[in-house]
Amino acid sequence: MRTNYYILRNCLLATILAIAASACGSNHPGNEQPENGEPDTPLPSVTTFARGADISWVSEMEHDGLKFYNRDGVETDCFRLMKELGMNAIRLRVWVDPRDGWNGKQDVTAKALRAKEQGLDVMIDFHYSDSWADPGQQFKPKSWEGKSADELKAAIAAHTAEVLQALKAEGISPRWVQVGNEIRPGMLWDEDATRSGASYDIRECDVKGLNSTNTQVKYPKNVQNLAAFVNAGYDAVKSVFPESTVIVHIDNAWDDQTWWFKQFKEAGGKMDMIGLSHYPQTHATKSWQEMNSLALEHISRLADTFGVKVMIAEVGVKQGEPVSAQVLAEFIGKAQDIEACAGVCYWEPECHGWNGYDMGAFDKDGKPTTVLDAFAF
Repeated sequence: MRTNYYILRNCLLATILAIAASACGSNHPGNEQPENGEPDTPLPSVTTFARGADISWVSEMEHDGLKFYNRDGVETDCFRLMKELGMNAIRLRVWVDPRDGWNGKQDVTAKALRAKEQGLDVMIDFHYSDSWADPGQQFKPKSWEGKSADELKAAIAAHTAEVLQALKAEGISPRWVQVGNEIRPGMLWDEDATRSGASYDIRECDVKGLNSTNTQVKYPKNVQNLAAFVNAGYDAVKSVFPESTVIVHIDNAWDDQTWWFKQFKEAGGKMDMIGLSHYPQTHATKSWQEMNSLALEHISRLADTFGVKVMIAEVGVKQGEPVSAQVLAEFIGKAQDIEACAGVCYWEPECHGWNGYDMGAFDKDGKPTTVLDAFAF
């Protein structure tokens, strides 16, 4: 755990930042003129740095009999444990019509209510799919297949509003809402270019993950559709929760993604915040130190260019490797000193090999490891 020295240091830092912000007025990242026009939303001088976790698997894990324990070995609720570990936010993914109901509207609402009961902020992450949406798969829900682009926009709006209205009925107001998950390759792919939301041509070999020489385009590029799909979700969020921050989220924080957001903005895309994923021990040729450094550099660059803050919506380190605690602590320690960085969320820390996932931060006995000390500010 962090010592009292670090707690005192961060309190003093927050005070200094507040004084500096009031004295400097607009001289902070995001209030200067971005190169593509006015900022989407002004950046506040000081906001709470989000220290979060995506624990969307928790209800399914509990259903299968898994239990969670604090470091003293006392069984406890996973949401309460996240708070005790220093978290102030919970991220929850949403699927449209998932098999067995996990991550569907009812499951998400129940988990969001548990987060609210612990006083934790909530981030809702719409995948607009019946299952995983990520760089290798952005497949539309089965019930949306064959719809025109206009019909898809209506379906996005209706699904988004329906889920958010369910949360609102329980008195839950999400602080952030992601419209799409890791959508660098786009969303709602379709082989018909007029319905596709791909952000670049997705080749069949890319989708299958094969080293194939096949160059036939399976899902053709249509950035205008992509921006329109995101905007349909954006507008639906604002219709239910005008104060919620809408995040557009892509992967690979260590890559310079300025080109992607320029393309998206030029197509008319709307966003209040940029979301990035960062898994610093997964690159074959880059060291974790280099990946961390690049990710931090890109946070500032994207914020300066587009006039919005940047959230590391997903982070994870290798389970069981002694260096992992250092990897995460060094990244979060530096990220929180970047005014443009809105926070960091660990992806599924409560896991120990659940569904084969090897970047959880709990041990085989269901207790948190020292990796999560990075959140104990």
